[in-house]
This record gives sequence, C-alpha cells and structure tokens, in this order.
Amino acid sequence: MAHTRQQETVISRRGLMLVLSSPSGAGKTTLSRRLLAEDENVTLSVSVTTREMRPGEVDGRDYTFIDRRHFDTLVEKNALLEWAEVFNNYYGTPVKPVMDALAQGRDVLFDIDWQGTQQLREKARNDLVSVFVLPPSIPELERRLKARAQDDYETIRRRMAKAADEMSHWAEYEYVVINRDIELAFADVQAILAAERLKRERQPGLSDFVRGLQAKL
Repeated sequence: MAHTRQQETVISRRGLMLVLSSPSGAGKTTLSRRLLAEDENVTLSVSVTTREMRPGEVDGRDYTFIDRRHFDTLVEKNALLEWAEVFNNYYGTPVKPVMDALAQGRDVLFDIDWQGTQQLREKARNDLVSVFVLPPSIPELERRLKARAQDDYETIRRRMAKAADEMSHWAEYEYVVINRDIELAFADVQAILAAERLKRERQPGLSDFVRGLQAKL
C-alpha cells in the first residue's frame, strides 16, 4: 500500500540540460563520469566530432566520430543544437536525442566549452543549467594535465595557453565550482542538480497535483 501511495505522488517534470565546462584538466570529465554512474536519471549528450578517436574511447559512447563533410551537412541542415571548433577539430550536439530525452523527463549532461554553452543558451535558455569548473591553481591544472598522460608536451602547452581564455568566460555561467577536492566538487554539482530539478517551471505536473490536493479539502 505504501508503494502505491508513493507512486500516486510522482509529479511529471521536464528534463534539463546540465552543462559542465572547464579548462582541460580542471575535472569536468571526472565529474561527468561520476554523475552518470551515480544518477540513473542523467544521460550523456553524445557529441559528434571530427577529431581522431583516443585510446579507450568507443564510437557512439564517448563521441560519434564523423568526417568533416558529414559534419558540415549537419550544420547546413540545422541538425545541431550547438557546435564549435576546438584545436582544429569540430564538435557538435545533435538536436533530436536531446529534445526526446527532455520530453521524457530525463536530464541531459553536456561536456562542452563556453562557445557551445552560448549557443545552447540562445536556443534553449529555459532548459539550461550551466556550471563552470575551475582548478584551485594554475600549477595544479598543469599537474593534472601531465598526470592523465593523454597528450604530448606540445598539446599540453597549447591547452595551458588556452586555459586563460576559457577561464575568462566563468561569469557567463550560473554556477561556479572550484575543484579543490573531487568529492567536495561532486557534492556541489549534485546539490545544484537537486535544486534545479525542484524549480516550479520544470514540474508541469505540479498544477494537477495541487488541484488534486485542493479537491480533497
């Protein structure tokens, strides 16, 4: 009986777009993977990209890897919510799977940069929740880039040079998390998500729920 009562109080809601952005190495990918592993209502927006696949990546899971001609076709058809060029490679977010997930009440996680976030804001401001992740210091940022051993020296140098420009956009985001400790940073992201899910405008089922309460008075 308790289970039935609990089911009756479930309120339908629209999903949200949760964006995590940061300079490379600040922790957004680690936070994203943890959130996906621990929150079953969060699904990853799988971007298309023209860059080469890295060791350990899976096509269709981490990214959908396509050539430049295919990417340009998607742009021309307005089939991407956002797209950007990063380090001479192109990245974009297909529209349909995101909109389908939101309509089903699922939250969609984006691991994108400030350029992509601006485009999402222009196209779907009411669905967007943006979080910028900062490193605790520049030396620590460099240490993390070297520790993950994914990039050569020249790539790390370019990422560090780009970090200042990326961080200059922090004020365009609704929330800022400083990743001094991954556990604390993850708790901050969870708190942001929990609060945003409770916003009145994201719970279209509230009207019917309240009317039902009033009818029983």
